[in-house]
Amino acid sequence: MARNRTRVAASSGGTPLAGRVDRGGPRCARGRSRGPFASGRNPRPSAGRLAGGGMSRIVVVSNRVPVPSGNAGHAGGLAVALLGLMQQRGGLWFGWSGAVTEGVGPPAFSQRGAVGYATLDLTEAEHRGYYTGYSNGVLWPMLHSLPHLMAFRRQDLDTYRRVNRRFADNLAPLLHQDDRIWVHDYHLMSLPGALRGQGVRNPTGFFLHVPFPAPDAAAVAPGIRGLVQDVLAADLIGFQTASDRDNFASTASEFAGAVRTGDQQMEIGGREVRLGVFPAEIAAREFAATAASQAALEPARLLSRSLQGQHLVLGVDRLDPTKGLPERLEAFRRVIARRPARSATMLQIAAPSREDVLAYRRLRQEVDSAAGSINSEFGEPDWLPLRLLARPQTRDTVAGFMRLARVCLVTPIRDGMNLVAKEFIAAQDPNDPGVLVLSRFAGAAAQLSSALLVNPHDAEGMAEALSCALDMPRAERQERWQAAWESIAGASPEGWGEDFLRALAPGDLAALPTAGSA
Repeated sequence: MARNRTRVAASSGGTPLAGRVDRGGPRCARGRSRGPFASGRNPRPSAGRLAGGGMSRIVVVSNRVPVPSGNAGHAGGLAVALLGLMQQRGGLWFGWSGAVTEGVGPPAFSQRGAVGYATLDLTEAEHRGYYTGYSNGVLWPMLHSLPHLMAFRRQDLDTYRRVNRRFADNLAPLLHQDDRIWVHDYHLMSLPGALRGQGVRNPTGFFLHVPFPAPDAAAVAPGIRGLVQDVLAADLIGFQTASDRDNFASTASEFAGAVRTGDQQMEIGGREVRLGVFPAEIAAREFAATAASQAALEPARLLSRSLQGQHLVLGVDRLDPTKGLPERLEAFRRVIARRPARSATMLQIAAPSREDVLAYRRLRQEVDSAAGSINSEFGEPDWLPLRLLARPQTRDTVAGFMRLARVCLVTPIRDGMNLVAKEFIAAQDPNDPGVLVLSRFAGAAAQLSSALLVNPHDAEGMAEALSCALDMPRAERQERWQAAWESIAGASPEGWGEDFLRALAPGDLAALPTAGSA
């Protein structure tokens, strides 16, 4: 009997002039056949190779599997970062289909060029407990240091572990002898341990795309001790920043008895676990070309015409408590109150996400109210200072908007990396670039230190930085932009992935990037 399937929407998915840049300080006056995927599994794989004929197959495991479709323009950060690498190298991508069904079934398989896809559906109970309940209701707020948003139920933790085991049970028979397994993000923290429980001995890496807090903050999440132990079953654990790596190492020492034997390794149970810092990257030159071409197309032209000479302040976010939107809007309100009318206007794209979570619904009401208050206080019959779009835009369209913007506000309360900050830098016209105002608590701040770095909890400080950015002379804007561009221009998502896989080579500690090189 055919099962009823419901597709679940994805929730996606960072100076003095005088010849130098002061890093961070503003300079202002103040089909379901197993097919080719099935194989026998040998628990003692060969090392394989990273390049050339006979290289090891890559097996990527993530919560959602982005099987290519006509909606690629809305792909999230994980998909954008990995699809190019997978298409170049081939392999298997395994994870949730995005569908919720009445019963449990076997994986579905498909092939797109060199990439195979194996997906599992979730039942309603699994989706509610594993995804909504524990992943997004407990781990997401804990990892972003927002424990007041946690909503814990014991059955959700049990379901989270059970779904991770089901992933392991279905993935293990598909593995080749010399596959390298790359597990992604907080939804699957139990998976490395579950795979080892299945007898899988393939080189296994785990990468955390979001921040990892200090041990005291991590301790608030029920079940975190077991999850840390499961992550330690991986051979290589990757993070966006050195701070995240060090926080995890401290937590692993305190909760799991692991011993840190160096910046890049720990020991537990007689085996070595390697730690690495791998900042996620964008294809900067490709995005720059896209922005330049999109600026001439209708969406950007219409926006440009509507500005009538005003400076554009841009924000591009999911509607999420971690993004600091209420504080950002308050900073903009203070700036508009002090400046001449019609000198600047703000476009805030805030696509709703996780609307089944009460905290997200309340945030949308708060943002809508703040936006309405700004427009009612400062708007005129033919002009509004703030435009709020509560729906997603394609990456290409956003690239064109970024090209037009004088300022981009990327001010999360906490963020693992934030690729929007890097995309804004890539989108700029080198002759007349805009200014990035960036939270110092975004992972991107470690690389983009020539941005105006701000504390997202300090609305007045953000208002001062925004005013500074709007008034900044072109020479200083160019200097800051050039420093930021040089930090991202040579990188790529494929290079990021290759760096991780090279470090996953058994015993290849020299391949781990140091914190300084990251």
